[in-house]
Amino acid sequence: MPSRFQSFDDPPAPAASAPRLAALRDALARAGLDGFVIPRADRYQNEYVAPCDERLAWLTGFTGSAGAAIVVAERAVLFVDGRYTLQAAEQVDPALFEIAHLADTPPSAWIEANLPAGSRLGYDPWLHTARSAEKLAQACETAGGALVAVAANPLDAVWTDRPAPPLGPVVVHDTKYAGEPAADKLARLRTELRNHKADALVISDPHAVAWLFNIRGRDIAHTPLPLAVAIVPVEGPAALFVDGRKLEPAVREALAGLTEIAEPSTFDADLARRAAGGASIRLDEATGPDAVARIVRDAGGKPVRGADPIALMKAVKNATEIDGSRAAHRRDGVALVRFLAWLDAAAGGGNLTEIDAVEALEQYRADSGQLEDVSFPTIAGAGPNGAIVHYRVTRRTNRRLGPGELFLIDSGAQYVDGTTDVTRTVALGATSDEMRDRFTRVLKGHVAIARAVFPDGTTGAQLDSFARSFLWAAGLDFDHGTGHGIGSYLSVHEGPARISKLGGTALARGMILSDEPGYYKTGAYGIRIENLLLVIEAAPVDGAEKPLNSFETLTLAPIDLRLVAPALMTADEIVWLDAYHARVRDVIGPLVDGATRDWLVTATRPLSTV
Repeated sequence: MPSRFQSFDDPPAPAASAPRLAALRDALARAGLDGFVIPRADRYQNEYVAPCDERLAWLTGFTGSAGAAIVVAERAVLFVDGRYTLQAAEQVDPALFEIAHLADTPPSAWIEANLPAGSRLGYDPWLHTARSAEKLAQACETAGGALVAVAANPLDAVWTDRPAPPLGPVVVHDTKYAGEPAADKLARLRTELRNHKADALVISDPHAVAWLFNIRGRDIAHTPLPLAVAIVPVEGPAALFVDGRKLEPAVREALAGLTEIAEPSTFDADLARRAAGGASIRLDEATGPDAVARIVRDAGGKPVRGADPIALMKAVKNATEIDGSRAAHRRDGVALVRFLAWLDAAAGGGNLTEIDAVEALEQYRADSGQLEDVSFPTIAGAGPNGAIVHYRVTRRTNRRLGPGELFLIDSGAQYVDGTTDVTRTVALGATSDEMRDRFTRVLKGHVAIARAVFPDGTTGAQLDSFARSFLWAAGLDFDHGTGHGIGSYLSVHEGPARISKLGGTALARGMILSDEPGYYKTGAYGIRIENLLLVIEAAPVDGAEKPLNSFETLTLAPIDLRLVAPALMTADEIVWLDAYHARVRDVIGPLVDGATRDWLVTATRPLSTV
């Protein structure tokens, strides 16, 4: 059955970029600018953005979820991270855009080295945080140029067929799923603001708005967000700025006791009024637009940048959200097991394609009757396509699943009680010793994270090397984080906690994170194994001097034993794998039909019997 939630259309051909780039340069010249910065961003710093905000994709052809471009008179450069280097090379015309690695050559470094002295480099202050704008400004100054804020984005002026902003309906997220009334959340937030000595908080992240007011929306694909912002003062009513056309009377009534409701067009004036007289206005350092800081300063207020307190509050799930996530993963586990059993039977014919697999998995999830959306476009890479970390299959790239290859499928679902994200790598017939070696090293890293016991205060950066050490021992690595936070019927990628080299937030009980080490051999295959983990209190340890935490694995789906090299596994690792598979079999087995159950029994057998 065709996908309800995903498109397989090919992105625009690189040739479309040439006239668009020329039109932008003409607009910059008329505005007296020598260049312009185009981030892959909207006003909210969302990972997934509405079609009207896909400026970077419209200009360059690059459709990844992270990146930026700088256009000057004679040059243009696209910056992407390690997840997207292969994708960018395929989508972008190299005659028009150089491609730079974000980590090796960030935009600020490129500006310092390449911006001609005396240049005026424009930027849209609504699309950059205050911190990122400062970095750009410093880089321009070092190069002998100037960063110039524009009142109107020149790219928008030449994007003549730009889609209209979304108008997805806002719905109330019932307390039976949220676990805490919005009034209680507001009270907790105001306590945090008093502790920070702030007069008000600007909530610029729609995820935080959705969590705080217990609402969800339909403005962004795959993430149930209403595009909205809010201001919460320590004293007096909060203000929610949302297009009134999105609000049915019942939703207005539910919000009426919590907040004033205003149109987004009134935000600037309202913020300026609140900032007047030197008020301390806290701004989210991660998502707050530079334009907001400018409004506060111009009104005589004091913009104070820091972490949005809601981010950490939202990351620590309450008991209701945790129970909902467990239920969502049982439901998702049924769909995954049915899919993997079907895949095993169907792939042998040689006619199955990546799109077939994506559509089948979505349908198995839809069979639950509770699928609201996929949580991101499914990554389904056969053979060499699996080596593209964030590969998205299109009609043009759609590949048949061939014998002797690996098939990587990374997918997730949005259920009203929880968000899922899972990756499995599957053997398509006989595989090589190298493939099994690499898979087992990835598995060992996955198990090391899943089995970790760590004291309170431990950060994701401290755990990250657990997942990499077995690859490092063979001179290998992967160019992405090991894990990210997960929202509760919100974003599949949620901060502030993550397991990565940059993960500086302490992991706290109630957080849900992914565990997804991988290995990618360009042009050959990709491997990733991903489960979601809940941070819980660890079992007692004799003599422990600190409170200890561990992980509960939420995801319930077999790991392909045909790809495991038992000789590389330790006894403890085998015990973990066998116990995990026994749990998958015990929980999911009674929920599937007999034929699928028989397949599951084989797929979850002890490793010693493989």
